[in-house]
Amino acid sequence: MNAGVILGFSIAVFIIAYKTYGNYVTNIVELDDGNTTPAYKLNDGIDYVPAQTEVLFGHHFATIAGAGPIVGPILAIYFGWLPALLWIIFGTIFIGGVHDFLALVASMRHEGRSIGSIIEQYIGKSGKKLFLLFSFPALVLVIAVFMNVVIKTFVAKPEVGTASVLFVFLALAFGYARKRLNVGLLPATIGGLVFMALCIWGGMMWPIALSKGAWMVIVAAYIFFAAIAPVSMLLQPRDYLNSFLLLGVMFMAVLGVFVYHPDLRMPAITSFNVDGNFMFPILFVTVACGAVSGFHSLAASGTTSKQIVRETAAKPLGYGSMLVESVLAVVALISVAYLAPSAYADMKAGGPIAIFSNGVGTFSSKLGIPVSAGITFAAMAISSFALTTLDSCVRLARYAFQEFFSSSTEELGKIFWVKNPITGTTIAVAGGLILSTSGGASVIWPIFGAANQLLGALALLATAVWLEKTGRKSLFAKIPMWLMFAVSLSALVVLTVNTVNSGNWILALLSIALFGLGAALATQARQSLKKYRTACEYAVPEPETAGAPPPPCC
Repeated sequence: MNAGVILGFSIAVFIIAYKTYGNYVTNIVELDDGNTTPAYKLNDGIDYVPAQTEVLFGHHFATIAGAGPIVGPILAIYFGWLPALLWIIFGTIFIGGVHDFLALVASMRHEGRSIGSIIEQYIGKSGKKLFLLFSFPALVLVIAVFMNVVIKTFVAKPEVGTASVLFVFLALAFGYARKRLNVGLLPATIGGLVFMALCIWGGMMWPIALSKGAWMVIVAAYIFFAAIAPVSMLLQPRDYLNSFLLLGVMFMAVLGVFVYHPDLRMPAITSFNVDGNFMFPILFVTVACGAVSGFHSLAASGTTSKQIVRETAAKPLGYGSMLVESVLAVVALISVAYLAPSAYADMKAGGPIAIFSNGVGTFSSKLGIPVSAGITFAAMAISSFALTTLDSCVRLARYAFQEFFSSSTEELGKIFWVKNPITGTTIAVAGGLILSTSGGASVIWPIFGAANQLLGALALLATAVWLEKTGRKSLFAKIPMWLMFAVSLSALVVLTVNTVNSGNWILALLSIALFGLGAALATQARQSLKKYRTACEYAVPEPETAGAPPPPCC
């Protein structure tokens, strides 16, 4: 099968889905630009900050993309490229895109509050507690996975680490120019892109080679600072500029595939059972972010909903950005599927980022770009995005920590260590460091994938309850929700057995805890909906309202 045909077909399907199913979903929630968004209503200059849609798209896309849609499809190749491709396409259109969009709109309609707060309003306080208890360790898993990915790349390619450090200072300068000097977006963007090129050149000319331990300290310090700094200072400008890097790599890779048009040499399908790993459910949690990611709901409700300036922007930000991310997942799948099995075996030790970068460098060579330059540029872009995911994850973990304890009791919420953002940030970063040493990315990734998919199921559950209790259609959210519960809970059972057999008790206990929390919250939501429907069914209208239309729940 030719890779160009597969990529062209995937892009065409995504475009059609955006115009059709995307419109169907947006019509149900009735987006209205006449409504004031939380960015204006609650503007505090720190977390609630209005952002131009172009800038916010860069931030949101940079946050959700990261290395997830690259690592997952490449790891899933042992089942064959066809099952992974089908899950990427159909999972994105009917589950991932819907999940991201609904999480963003639900949060936007509730003053930019988190999915946990929405669960509290429609399911109950204990439901919110369970969700926050689940979210925090899930986010720490994300931190651990991407710390491994970033640090491994920085050690192997010092020029990438050097350029990434320079990017941080460039982002600070960009944010200062926009915020304090009132420099327009266009001139600031042009200047930013020029200096980004200089950062890449500087990294290649003067690479700083450091040990794994040194990079671990530097990365931990960076994500700590980024998580407590105002979003307009570092998060917004860094994500906006980095989006050009990733979009540049995507354009280079997509065009390269069409020009190079390689044939896929890896098997289309291998086996339903590969070394004790069954295609259901392991394939789905391995592909993870390439099709659906629960982390996206935390990003959408944690940062994006607090910066969006008009409701109709939710469609390109929520549904559209997920489709674009999945184009990247298809390219990542092609970058490994075009290899001969023997070549894949030789490159496997370098990790998914190395395989993807090699593929992009090879494809772009047909565009006149030297292979080595293409490989380096791709590695820089993806590592930079993984770093972006890291700092956003720590910020979201800090939100979850503060929200859990501040709402426990009024007295506890006033305690300094609870209100202080340093406490939750420190715990999140420390937890990520500890987990990152309990196994490499290949060991942690399946459990991360299962937790991530279960987080997606919980977000779909929250939005489905919100839709139903506000009188809107909800079946398009419920079907994906139950599918993701089936996938993630069964995967956690399998992975718990595997980690126990391997003697990795830290990950085994974490898997058991995540399973218990997810199952408990699903049960509570089901009971809440059942009570709600029963109350609606037997509700007797007051005399003065007799003959009036039934309430929305009926």
